[in-house]
Amino acid sequence: MPSTKPEHPLEQRRTLRRAFIASLMGTSLEWYDFALYGASAAVVFSQLFFSNDDPAMATIKAFLTYAAGYISRPIGGVVFGRLGDRVGRKKVLMWTLMLIGGSTVCIGLLPTYATVGVWAPIALVVLRFLQGVGVGGEWGGAVLLSSEFGDPNERGFWASAAQIGVPLGSVLANLVLLILSSALSKSAFLSWGWRLAFMLAGVIVAFGIWLRLRLEETPVFKRLAERNEVPEAPVMDVLRTQRRALTGAVLSRVGPDVAYAFFAVFVLVWLKSGPHALSSNEALACTLVGGAFQVVTMPVAGWLSDRVDRRMLYAGGAIGGAIWMYVFIALTQTRSFAMGLAGVVIGLFFHSIMYAPQAAHVAEQFHARLRYTGSSLAYTIAGIIGGGFAPSAFAWLNSKNSGGYLIAAYVTIAVVITLIGLAMGKRVVDEVDQNVIDPRLTPSHV
Repeated sequence: MPSTKPEHPLEQRRTLRRAFIASLMGTSLEWYDFALYGASAAVVFSQLFFSNDDPAMATIKAFLTYAAGYISRPIGGVVFGRLGDRVGRKKVLMWTLMLIGGSTVCIGLLPTYATVGVWAPIALVVLRFLQGVGVGGEWGGAVLLSSEFGDPNERGFWASAAQIGVPLGSVLANLVLLILSSALSKSAFLSWGWRLAFMLAGVIVAFGIWLRLRLEETPVFKRLAERNEVPEAPVMDVLRTQRRALTGAVLSRVGPDVAYAFFAVFVLVWLKSGPHALSSNEALACTLVGGAFQVVTMPVAGWLSDRVDRRMLYAGGAIGGAIWMYVFIALTQTRSFAMGLAGVVIGLFFHSIMYAPQAAHVAEQFHARLRYTGSSLAYTIAGIIGGGFAPSAFAWLNSKNSGGYLIAAYVTIAVVITLIGLAMGKRVVDEVDQNVIDPRLTPSHV
């Protein structure tokens, strides 16, 4: 068995930083792909992969293919979560990275509806489905990759690496689309320019693989293997022994997913409709700036969650986000770039307050031997309930001419579900967490 002898403090910090970056790169790729797809669903796919007989329905169908990536996540959560608790975090994260990146590159090579008819959206859904399978196994492992190398009392900050990948990947995706759509004519962008954005995923995959190859297995999994505590049937063990933890973790994730689906995905549609609608580039710029702010606010919120009650911070962000939805809808009844920009930045700020502590909160609901499986199941199941269908639901609610307040009510319901989930949660710190940490770096209390 591999040794879990503590490293020198300086070397351990270097390992922590490498793990942080490796975790960040994986989820950055994941959310580069998902943000790219979400933005393209509104701007590109509704025009190129579906019949244009009814533009509104084509947009809804494009967002439903977005949902396919969420529906398939539990498959990845079950398959890769089980493997992560059985064979180790590092190996599984190599596989998920290649699956996500490969599917994204292939989307960039697909023929359109005008070329192959109905086979175009079918192929799009299949690749989107495979993306989701990879994502279903990526998040839980990425959280553990960064957090299991360090002090459990600093888990909020180190686990936030997986969360920072969301705005970082989204910023990169929106920036690439903004550059391409600005540099190219509309016809050139719709013909071939958008494909370049998807094929760039191959570069991110190569870099991510290189980073992860330099890491060893996490010390927590090494200790579990040494003690012969690797579970034989982790999925069944979670469902049999940790039902409350799983239920609470699932519910706690719904609000952040729905809020993000609005402020990072559907907001592109919202800002481009109505009186004085924004241009596509102006709408993209709003999400780009909002995501850039999140790259800063995420690690700060993760750090803060180690110093205050993590659940209370999470709950505060959820309540603030629900209130802000109504303010945002009122402010943007007549669209303007300044209002749209401020609204998206503040909306994503509240999302950061929820989302950054979420990684540590979800991971610490489960015992170390079942942590990959439990975290992955919570992440993937909540993704269907929360973010998967939210953009399509927003599009349908928006068609009811309610002025957007039905959308705000939808977000409020999601936040209430999150608050219930947080109330069900608790903090679990295994003694195996403490045993693999150098005593010179670990506080004597938990």
